[in-house]
Amino acid sequence: MTVSTFKERLRSDLTAAMKGRDELTRDTLRMTLAAVMTAEVSGAQARELTDDEVQAVVRRELRKRHESAETYSGAGRQGLADRELAEAGVLEGYLPRQLDDEAVRVLVAAAISESEASGPRDMGKAMGLAKKSAGAEVDGKRLSTEVNRQLRQLSAG
Repeated sequence: MTVSTFKERLRSDLTAAMKGRDELTRDTLRMTLAAVMTAEVSGAQARELTDDEVQAVVRRELRKRHESAETYSGAGRQGLADRELAEAGVLEGYLPRQLDDEAVRVLVAAAISESEASGPRDMGKAMGLAKKSAGAEVDGKRLSTEVNRQLRQLSAG
């Protein structure tokens, strides 16, 4: 089985961070690779993750960093929040660029139109098409929020 090139990139960047004494990148990539290894051994049988699956792990780790930063900020622990946001910045460099809000609105409007969705009960149809169009360029939560918003507007209007 072939090794994920994305995972190999994470490993080589970890080695470079260690040699360059970049503690932030080193620690972030170590935790991320640990999460990848955990995902590989979870389930009935250990297996090598595909590039898409490794990216999904990185997105999950990124989401955790943002949630932790929010929690730390709310608790008045700004130093820890800043560290989480710095780690999130490292992880963002490994993911495809996210679409801006206007592009997401247009993409969702097209998906709703194509699926002939008429209200919130058609969320599944619209989300399926929107996800297919967006790929990895839009976070699922952000996409779902926009689909829901537009469908509610459609049914109210």
